[in-house]
Amino acid sequence: MSGHRGNAVAGRAPAGTMVTVPAITMTTSDVDEARTTLGEHFYSNFLEVLSPEPWTAAFEIAPAGVVTLGDLHFGADVRIKFGELGAYHVDIPLSGELAWRQGRGDAMVATTGRAAVFQPVGDTTLERWHGDCRLLAVKIDREVLEDELARMLDERIGAPVQLGPELEMSRGPGAAWLRLARLLAADATDEHGLLRHPVLGRRMYENLVGGLLLAAPHNYRAALDNHRSGLAAPRAVRRAAEAMRADAAQPFTVADLAQIAGVSPRSLQDGFQRYLGTSPMAYLRGLRLSRAHQELREAEPGQSSVAEIAYRCGFVHLGRFAAVYRRRYGVSPSQTLRS
Repeated sequence: MSGHRGNAVAGRAPAGTMVTVPAITMTTSDVDEARTTLGEHFYSNFLEVLSPEPWTAAFEIAPAGVVTLGDLHFGADVRIKFGELGAYHVDIPLSGELAWRQGRGDAMVATTGRAAVFQPVGDTTLERWHGDCRLLAVKIDREVLEDELARMLDERIGAPVQLGPELEMSRGPGAAWLRLARLLAADATDEHGLLRHPVLGRRMYENLVGGLLLAAPHNYRAALDNHRSGLAAPRAVRRAAEAMRADAAQPFTVADLAQIAGVSPRSLQDGFQRYLGTSPMAYLRGLRLSRAHQELREAEPGQSSVAEIAYRCGFVHLGRFAAVYRRRYGVSPSQTLRS
């Protein structure tokens, strides 16, 4: 018996591309339909139903190009063979158990407290997906994960990322990452969800990928730990600060400065807070105030006005300029000019 399938997506997005498409909601008792759906949005597979009793699979899948999220339940014991995956993948049982194997590794069992983590290479088999196992599946494009790691380290990476085969989900960073994954999976099925925003959605997916790198064991964990958990490196902070010092009157935004520094806006903000104890915009305002203060002190009364100096230093709202100037220097701009 074939079930209902809504809003299917034709084709795949190029690696690393963020796309906004409707979520797929599907129920079926047809093996071929279930196999085809998993093949379209996860991996090509051979699917075998191991239980003789009637069953109905229920899938909710949110493909986004860079990351695919799936809430999957078969209702029967099944065995699935995938071959090599070509992407990183985390299977998290929300109930029940999943027996699996990848490459020449030993057979392992994923539970509600311990997720299965798959590499892009190595033949992969789900030996027994138990009928009571509801699975949260997270598929991450290989280039996306490696690019995010390079951004967090602020340097190119050499060897491929080797994630550990299991991730503790009952406590610590793994539990925090699971909460984030469940939140995004729920939001992805909402046509008005934040994940559909072209900018905010990408950042949320980036947070999911970066969070996995901070939660899971892998061959770059020591480098990440030594790099202050992936905050913007001092070099990136210096690039942004130098650009502001060179021309503080420029109408910089955080996004502009992040592009100059070669990091994400959030990473730049974290880096400024960690290394300079302030935000990029507060740092820029401080530079402008210092220059305005210097020009006011050096200007001849009657030759320059407070407004001229304020505009020249990058302030466009005179009232706000006067307020922040007084808070910093204890006098008004006009008093400094007259003195």
